Amino acid sequence: MALQAISVVGAIAILVAYAANQFGWTDTSNLPYQVANLVGSGILVVVAVIEVQWGFILLEGVWALISAWAVVTILRGGDPAGDH
Repeated sequence: MALQAISVVGAIAILVAYAANQFGWTDTSNLPYQVANLVGSGILVVVAVIEVQWGFILLEGVWALISAWAVVTILRGGDPAGDH
């Protein structure tokens, strides 16, 4: 039961960031947006590893890596979206 509660916290972090972006309250170059994605996906990948859920390990692991890259990019003064 505790593991389920922890995974809900991770999912909520990702969903809040997603909703904030969709409603225009933030964008993907915003550090809190990327940190919420990193924390949420990090929590979910740990839960997936404990439960040996390979599909979710892949999904959340890649999500965490991309979010970590974006956080580092922002902290270095860059824009994770690049020059599009």
